[in-house]
Amino acid sequence: MFQTDRAPDFKTVLLASGVVLTLAMGVRHGLGFWLQPMSQAHGWTRETFSLAIAMQNLMWGAIGPFAGMACDRFGTARVIVLGAFLYAAGLMWMALVAQPVLFVVGSGVLIGAALACTAFGAVSGIVGRSAPPEKRSWAFGISSAAGSFGQFMMMPVEQQLISLAGWQQAFFWLAALVLVAMLPMAFRLREPPLAKATQEQSIGEAMREAFAYRPFQLLVAGYFVCGFQVVFIGAHLPSYLKDKGIMDPNVAVVALALIGLFNIFGSYYAGKLGGLLPKRFLLAGIYFSRTVAIGLFLAAPLSTWSVYIFAAAMGVLWLSTVPLTNGIVAGIFGVKHLSMLSGFVFFSHQVGSFLGVWLGGWLFTRQGSYDTVWAITLALGIFATLINLPVREQAIARPLAVN
Repeated sequence: MFQTDRAPDFKTVLLASGVVLTLAMGVRHGLGFWLQPMSQAHGWTRETFSLAIAMQNLMWGAIGPFAGMACDRFGTARVIVLGAFLYAAGLMWMALVAQPVLFVVGSGVLIGAALACTAFGAVSGIVGRSAPPEKRSWAFGISSAAGSFGQFMMMPVEQQLISLAGWQQAFFWLAALVLVAMLPMAFRLREPPLAKATQEQSIGEAMREAFAYRPFQLLVAGYFVCGFQVVFIGAHLPSYLKDKGIMDPNVAVVALALIGLFNIFGSYYAGKLGGLLPKRFLLAGIYFSRTVAIGLFLAAPLSTWSVYIFAAAMGVLWLSTVPLTNGIVAGIFGVKHLSMLSGFVFFSHQVGSFLGVWLGGWLFTRQGSYDTVWAITLALGIFATLINLPVREQAIARPLAVN
């Protein structure tokens, strides 16, 4: 049921993985809309909900390499089916559990594991194996654009669900949507068992090779910054705007939707340019441009239009790092262990995500503002710019096997 006798069709892989990513990333991107209504309903500080989102991101990263191993070994379809059920369970957990510790731990494990099984790390292997080498970076860009489309599409959907049905019922509707949309797509992502049975390099050997290689270490360090920046902004921007006097919640909805809309183009063209230009220079340029955009946003007078301009600029840069990073990993190490290795790189991203979203709530609770976290975000952007420049993209030289 989960295997096929022939290689999956490239276009089918792009379509099915795109639907899965649209839902996985779209639902996750809008969880910040629940911060204030849930905190008020349960009498929590912002730190409690922020910690739950942070835990989700941390578990997403921690489980990601193992989900990637399962995708490479047993096939992407099985892993996505498991992820869909975990996602639905996690959303229902968030709707029903009001005890802070149980809420944080349960939603963290369930949603985190679900994202590890349905987001970029899980599908990168089958996308990389299905795409011709000359189209691989472009294919990763298409996948990233699908995740961005989900962010654009799901923002108004989630906000309207909360407004019309209440925050609790909105979780139930989303859980049903995840199951209905993801499960049929999973069966379009079947791979032949032969592709997983002819590996000359073991999982342990692949891990040791990657972590001993300097360019991989630099990618891991740089990706930490990506996670810190995007998840802090995604989770805390609606509350930041309200604190600064922009009370209309639709401004935050439009801003987060604009991030998703513009990143459709940003991700696509990042992947396309990655096939023409050195990916390390493109990555450095993205991190530097983010730093400039954040600095200008904080320095300029805050208004509805300044928010929209900032969101559009950040949108172009939002997930544009994904096709370039996955492209470098595939170019260096090949595609046999791509889901696993992408999972390890993404774990660093999620450690950054955990710190970004948690520090936002923790420092706000103690300082009454986000100023310190914004400053950290700017400093990390400069660090990521510099750390990506020396990355070498050439395929790693391996000794020939002795027969």
